[in-house]
Amino acid sequence: MIALFLALQAAAVAAPPATLPATSPLPDALERQSLPERGCAAYLWSVADRKLVAVAGADPARLRLALGGKPADLARVAQMGSGEFGLGGTGDYRLGDITARLEMTVTTRPDLTEGGGVPQGMLTIARGGADQVIVPVAGLIGCAPAR
Repeated sequence: MIALFLALQAAAVAAPPATLPATSPLPDALERQSLPERGCAAYLWSVADRKLVAVAGADPARLRLALGGKPADLARVAQMGSGEFGLGGTGDYRLGDITARLEMTVTTRPDLTEGGGVPQGMLTIARGGADQVIVPVAGLIGCAPAR
């Protein structure tokens, strides 16, 4: 009887508690992206590892990310500040329980004829059931060719 009790107690101690799989809000690298068909888009790389992590489009107003290995297009729900190329200084985006805020500095550059630069920015991503993450970004703005 004591042996059975000790065996059951040992089994209870050895079994880890059941947990839900972790959901990471960190963006994955995006595959190669084309220039937009109309308007402009900001192509943003993570400052830490130089991977393309986001594309913010002006028309349509959306933010493309790769989360969990799958691309997701978040619609822009708010924009603050007037910015060059149809992109404001701050944009809020949403798709289901995924929210993102993109704050960026947009500049014109004499060496770019159809676009500009993003010397600095912050991408904040939150998913339901996951921690929020802030990713420092920088990049370039490309625009559709004038027709």
